[in-house]
Amino acid sequence: MDVDTPEETGQSSTQPSRRAHLVTVDDQHPFDLDGYIANYTGRTAVDRLIHIISTCPALAPEAFRLAVQHIHKSRDPSLYQQVMTAYDTIGGVSETPLPNALELVQLDTRWADEAMAKNQAERSKLEVELKTYSNNMIKESIRMGHRDLGDFYRSVGEYPTALKHYTKSREFCTTSQHVLEMCLSVLELLIEQRNFSHLPTYVFKADAALDAASAAAANAKEGDSGPSAAPLLNKRKAVSEDRERVQSKLDFATALANLASGNYQKAAYTFLKLGPAKDFGDWMGKLIAPGDIAIYGVLCALATLPRSALKTQILENSTFGVYVEQEPYVRELVEAYLSSNFKTVLELLNRYSARHALDIYLAPHVAALANMIRNWAVVLYFQPFASIKLERMSGAFGWTVGEVEEQVVALIQSGDIHGRVDSQNKILYARQTDHRAELFARAIKAARDIQSTNRKVLLRMRLQQADLTIKAPKGYSSSISDLLQGD
Repeated sequence: MDVDTPEETGQSSTQPSRRAHLVTVDDQHPFDLDGYIANYTGRTAVDRLIHIISTCPALAPEAFRLAVQHIHKSRDPSLYQQVMTAYDTIGGVSETPLPNALELVQLDTRWADEAMAKNQAERSKLEVELKTYSNNMIKESIRMGHRDLGDFYRSVGEYPTALKHYTKSREFCTTSQHVLEMCLSVLELLIEQRNFSHLPTYVFKADAALDAASAAAANAKEGDSGPSAAPLLNKRKAVSEDRERVQSKLDFATALANLASGNYQKAAYTFLKLGPAKDFGDWMGKLIAPGDIAIYGVLCALATLPRSALKTQILENSTFGVYVEQEPYVRELVEAYLSSNFKTVLELLNRYSARHALDIYLAPHVAALANMIRNWAVVLYFQPFASIKLERMSGAFGWTVGEVEEQVVALIQSGDIHGRVDSQNKILYARQTDHRAELFARAIKAARDIQSTNRKVLLRMRLQQADLTIKAPKGYSSSISDLLQGD
């Protein structure tokens, strides 16, 4: 298995997120910062706080204080500079002046110096160990040395160097399980780095290593089990559970890659089939929270999936239902959508727009998903009608008549709604179709397709008969001419 080193094309988490627009947090758009950030640990907590500082002036001071607290629990003093840069940038565009950073919290320079000294000492120690292992030519020790250095450089924020050591360890892997561990480490690093374009590559490599590792583990356990059937079944079950735990991580990485690329339908199906939270192990909290999975899956599903799929994949899905319970409004959103209460759907999307826009992975897609959900809701509402007044639609969606007309005209132009708008009387008419003529047209088309298929079958039969006459030289030319004349 070859290992490709990803180029640094993705957005690195070492840089503050770029602001598409400033997010407003108030009574109409609530957001509990303390409750939100309590779901995360380590580097992702700091990255998410930097994103909040960069996009929400109202929460920037509190997010700055929390970010400094989390930095003191990390090993990367350089995060100080990133948080300060994000806070100074948002302060320059905020309508209201923000408190000075040094007034909010005093930066602990002593801690930063001590952390840098400890990092330097550990780096030297790990490099010496790796050099010793390389001289001794012990493959397993060299692999572990590269793995430990990759973990170290990742903890201090040097992602390119960490990636080099992770991929270098592949050369010294002796089992499929070692390759799988390397792929999972790279996937975790890429997610932290937000380099989503390379996730599918390593998911594919991890899938192949997982198949090989599972087969090897199953064979080994069967060989050690002896004649007893009960221990064999228990060990097979253990192998299956181990595979499910790894598979949940791979599915999550795939779903995140689909979300990042804008393939919302595939992302929805992948999020909705994720296993329970316990299968994620240390990824839960380090990279993602249960509530995030519920929000990502439901928004992508509402934007792309039919109603029947929403009911079976969300409301009747006991595993995904556990995630939904972490964000109660998500279930309310789905139920309102299924009951065609689209005004409530749009109100909920607007109310929790701040929660969505302040999510580090969802923020670039909030506008597109909300627009797709809104368009699909209008199409579903109009489907049963031959004609409907725009005033009635405005009441159903909570819009003005002008906003409804603008939305409907855009959907007609895009081909999502087949109809026309009477602008004078404010009525939307469905396009009249002659169902009898459509039926005859489909029947004629089917007959022509059958006729064409039959001609091809007859031609094939004649060609087969011609092949039988090739052995007779005298009849060869006559057979071909007969074939051409008959065709």
